[in-house]
Amino acid sequence: MNDEDPVLDDPVGQSLGGRHAHLARRLGRAATYLAEVATFSSVSADPAPEDWADLAGLLGPGAFADMFSCPAVPPSSWEPVFSLEGRQMIWPGDGRPGRPSSESGTDVVELGTDSVPEMLDLAARTEPGPFWRRTHELGTYLGVRVDGTLVAMAGERLRPPGWTEISAVCTAPEARGRGHAARLVSALTERVVARGDRPFLHVAETNTGAITLYERLGFKTRGPVTFRGFRTP
Repeated sequence: MNDEDPVLDDPVGQSLGGRHAHLARRLGRAATYLAEVATFSSVSADPAPEDWADLAGLLGPGAFADMFSCPAVPPSSWEPVFSLEGRQMIWPGDGRPGRPSSESGTDVVELGTDSVPEMLDLAARTEPGPFWRRTHELGTYLGVRVDGTLVAMAGERLRPPGWTEISAVCTAPEARGRGHAARLVSALTERVVARGDRPFLHVAETNTGAITLYERLGFKTRGPVTFRGFRTP
């Protein structure tokens, strides 16, 4: 991974220690999000045994520790749960995104607390990644409704200094192929750029369709990442 901006090497820790500090639980040099917001956890860049012990104390015994793209490996007593190869992509910062054409009657709308049940249902059906009851508190979430029904959404997740991650990009199966994801990502990119941040995102290597879409919208690959999850002793 290149060194264009080192905060992107630890987006979870940088977010928990900065703009998401109000959504964090901390113990020593370990941190994690409030349980209903996100499962992502962080330790120091060069963790000592006591850092892993502090994180285990925060999470509790037998708990899931989503270490996101943290390269450090926990002690052998932590049970591996998953490992997924992916990539981190960034907006190059040269201009604003284009606006894909919209379908009649499918305006992009901002989603609030009253939309959470629909957002949870859509996330459960499409599996864009972890999404919980308070995940929408991480940033702005936008959606597309057809005849009043939420059929697509995307939002802001990690917020390291100077950057905003676009995440939870998903479309209901019956509404795919109509450009909803492109419109939502473009709308979020425009908002992020307008307030002075740069957008970035993460995608699994197996999700070739999403990678193609993000490249078409102007995102560039910064480098590979490996997402890992563990269970505490």
